Amino acid sequence: MAGDLNVRFMRLQFTDILGINKNVEIPASQFDKALSGDIMFDGSSIEGFVRIEESDMLLAPDLSTFQVFPWSDPENRICRVICDINTPDGEPFAGDPRGVLKRVLARASSLGFTMNAGMEAEFFLFRPNDEGEATTVTHDVGSYFDLAPADLGEEARRAMVDVLERMGFEVEAAHHEVAHGQHEIDFRYADALKTADNIATFRFVVKHVAQQFGLLASFMPKPIFGQNGSGMHTHQSLFRGGENAFWDAKAQWQLSPVALHYIGGLLRHARGMCAITNPLVNSYKRLVPGYEAPVNVAWSMRNRSPLIRVPERRGLGTRVELRMPDPAANPYLALAVMLAAGLDGVETKADHREPVNENIWEMSYRERRRLRIDDLPHDLNEALDELEKDEVVRAALGDHITKHFVEAKRQEWREYITQVSPWELESYLAKY
Repeated sequence: MAGDLNVRFMRLQFTDILGINKNVEIPASQFDKALSGDIMFDGSSIEGFVRIEESDMLLAPDLSTFQVFPWSDPENRICRVICDINTPDGEPFAGDPRGVLKRVLARASSLGFTMNAGMEAEFFLFRPNDEGEATTVTHDVGSYFDLAPADLGEEARRAMVDVLERMGFEVEAAHHEVAHGQHEIDFRYADALKTADNIATFRFVVKHVAQQFGLLASFMPKPIFGQNGSGMHTHQSLFRGGENAFWDAKAQWQLSPVALHYIGGLLRHARGMCAITNPLVNSYKRLVPGYEAPVNVAWSMRNRSPLIRVPERRGLGTRVELRMPDPAANPYLALAVMLAAGLDGVETKADHREPVNENIWEMSYRERRRLRIDDLPHDLNEALDELEKDEVVRAALGDHITKHFVEAKRQEWREYITQVSPWELESYLAKY
């Protein structure tokens, strides 16, 4: 296939545990070796993979993910294939995020379920400075659904959609978001593994195309003080064969017991999985009142302040929307812990509580306590504490990824709390 398409180079793509795209590029002479799963790389150089003494890892391409990059030279095309990671003896590597998701999906399958998911990853477009370095100077002053000329990123966004469609995405909508310089491109839901692959590809494409327009694309959750942050709202449902297991036409709200227990599982484990779905120090500057991001562990069908919203559509489209994840999350690990939490709710018949259709931000502390509405973790350190206490989330990740992820993030927190910020200097330097 690659030869027929004039493919000269192949990128063997995977992600590290922090969700950063990595790849090993090989020339056409090595394609047969690669497609046999015989290409090795040094795992000790990848964040959170392995120690130096056990460094060799094998890349096992998933041929269903083969895509040719549309921007490459027609005579010397570049393609990519997403890979699973194996140990030298051919066994799945415990530190492979894609493998983590596949394990949880296999568990769902053993219970008779498949998971469909759709992730809406928002992003910002910024102007670099004269030296090409990142800034937070936006390219426009547009707002939600604005049209040109206010939205100067329209051409870049249109080019992103064009590339995504040529790479097999079914793009459903593209628009300006609430904050200056903020955008969203929505594509059709798919099975969970394909959705995670799509998000990894989407982030790469958005950054690449933005660069062609002299812009810098960022999936940082909260780059600008006083503006809305970027979320990655995740729509999810369980299917049995061709039937949506969340839908029951005769039940209250037309939500099946499976749906309600799944919601109960997400509520039960929200604090425990928050470090995975919101993995940066900066993530928790988005999860504050007043900017449309959730801060409370509750669900609703009408308002957008709770953690979980159930959109009105029913039938095959019945689904729940988890609103806390942000686009810095590793999509494989994020979907894995969400599914594990939901399945735990289904298996243990978790209490879904009552939907909260009032504005939680305006409730008193006593009223929130009466409704058993918890807060999400307030910072990364608290989120890591909750992750380490949550047996279901830790089991979904496995010991290897739990250990390395927590170590990396504790170090990130230590570095952050020792920094002296401009706000501190402005507030304290002259006063004390």
